[in-house]
Amino acid sequence: MAHGPRYKVPFRRRREGRTDYRQRARLLRGHVPRAVVRVTLRNVSVQLIDYDPKGDRVVVVAHSRELVEMGWDQATGNIPAAYLTGYLAGRRAKQKGLSNAVLDIGLKEPTKGSGVFAALKGLVDAGLEIPHGKDVLPSKERLMGKHIGDDVEKMVQNVKTRMEAN
Repeated sequence: MAHGPRYKVPFRRRREGRTDYRQRARLLRGHVPRAVVRVTLRNVSVQLIDYDPKGDRVVVVAHSRELVEMGWDQATGNIPAAYLTGYLAGRRAKQKGLSNAVLDIGLKEPTKGSGVFAALKGLVDAGLEIPHGKDVLPSKERLMGKHIGDDVEKMVQNVKTRMEAN
């Protein structure tokens, strides 16, 4: 490793491969809240975050584990769960007065039809304006869970109606 008076150690999160500071700066320059979507094998997390010079301020949070309380009994890391989590976050954002955002997928490679874009579709269906291309969104059949089973589509509709009732 280099050393000496001219060597500059990169930021810790950059060294760990956790933050792309150039991408973050581009997202923050627009002065629009970020819709941060993180998908793991088991869960999906959606946060709407507003920039503050003292530190980012989380405005809205939705997690796929919350779907269980609304009648969801399937896995919480799949495409329909990501869609419903995004829809839940979008509904909460509209209640807080947010109308637009920009998608922040972090270091995740953008893959057409992935869970990240399923959550994006949920945010858009809830009424948020987020710039995106129509070709990256999953098909309606995958969003409704037809690839998992026939009863999943009914369950997705039931959970959506419960969200709208609250």
